[in-house]
Parts: sequence; C-alpha cells; structure tokens
Amino acid sequence: MDRRELLASVSIFSSLSDSELDLLIMATTTKRLEEKEILFRKGDPGNQLYGIISGALKVMVTGADGKDVIFTLLGPGEIIGEIAVLDNEERSATAVAVEPTHLLMLHRRELIPFLESHPHAAIGLAGVLATMVRRLSDRAEDRQTMPLPGRIAKRLLALGKKHGKSPVVGGPVEVRLPQQDLADLVGTTRESVNKQLRAWSDEGIVETGRGRVRLKDPAALEAIVDAVDL
Repeated sequence: MDRRELLASVSIFSSLSDSELDLLIMATTTKRLEEKEILFRKGDPGNQLYGIISGALKVMVTGADGKDVIFTLLGPGEIIGEIAVLDNEERSATAVAVEPTHLLMLHRRELIPFLESHPHAAIGLAGVLATMVRRLSDRAEDRQTMPLPGRIAKRLLALGKKHGKSPVVGGPVEVRLPQQDLADLVGTTRESVNKQLRAWSDEGIVETGRGRVRLKDPAALEAIVDAVDL
C-alpha cells in the first residue's frame, strides 16, 4: 500500500478527487518503526495524524497499578492521532508498533486548513470519531456483561478478520499477538488467557505458539460468543 492507496482507503479522504488527493499527498511524509518502538506516549504533543501503510500499532495506557490497558489494534489503511490533532491537546494514549510498521504522517498545520476547505473530508473525520466512541462503548459493555470465554472468543474472531494471516494458502487464519496483549485487550490476566487457550487447544478449536494463535475452528468460537448473547 502506497501513500495514494492509503489516503484513498481512509474513509475521511475516500470522497476526494484525484487532484485533491495529490494536494494532500504533497503535504505528507513517511516514518518507519521497528517492532516495540513507541510512536508517541500519552501526554506528548499531538501535532501529527498518522496513517498505517503496513504493519500494526497497539493503542494503550498504563493504569495506576502499572498494568497496561489496550484500547485497540490498528492495521493498514487505518489512522491514528486524530483526536489530539483536532483539539490541539496532548496525546490521550500511547501507540506502540506490534511489528515493523510503515506510517504516513500529516502535520496539523497542513490538515486543519485542508479540512476547512474540504467540508466532506471533515464530515468523514467526524464519522471516524463516532465509530471510535461506539467501539470503546461496546468494549466497556463486553467487560461488564460478557463472561471471559466469550470475550476472548469475540476478540480473537475480530482480530482474525482484521489482522489475521494464513501461513498456508486456504489454511486457518493466524492471529499474531502475545498472550499478554490479548489479556490486556479483554481485561484479564495472561494466566487466565493461557488457561482458556490451552483448553481450546485440547478441543482442537485453536492452536497456540509463541506470539500467535491459529484459529482452527472459527465456527466453534462463534458458537461460544453466540451462546453468551442468548
């Protein structure tokens, strides 16, 4: 995915004409991160909007107890940093590369005038923010009402759909994520996630490895989620 493909795929810029995209591309630069490298920390100045060309980022905060809370994982075609860029305040979370990641950067001094002169892009950005709020609300509801097996199954299915890869063509989808990160996403301990994954591995539902979970029987995971929703 190059700069043009990324911008054209992002909902806030998808309605732009080729000439408008060209103007925006001219204002962008790129940045590369190594695995585990920090893009920005909570409290940093929020002057840039980032788009992910390749790789993945986790967005997180560290609680008063020292434990990490992961809000979301982002992959190619998604944007990050939009909140601080719009309100010109500090970053509200920390972003860390899960794997080698290639980013497109757009500075606030270029983005704000562009949004002012292209209202349809500004409306698109409002939609992105609304989706983010809805996703966080759903996550909070799951943590309050859904038993742990359902939360883990639901998150694995979502990660598989969004970020999954198939090492063998036509084979099971594989989610590459440390168990600690999965635990942070669903609001539990690594030990609890490990125990549940081992049980599912014995049943042939998943297959685990270092930093990965292969979804061998997605239908079984969907049944677990559906049983919780009944």
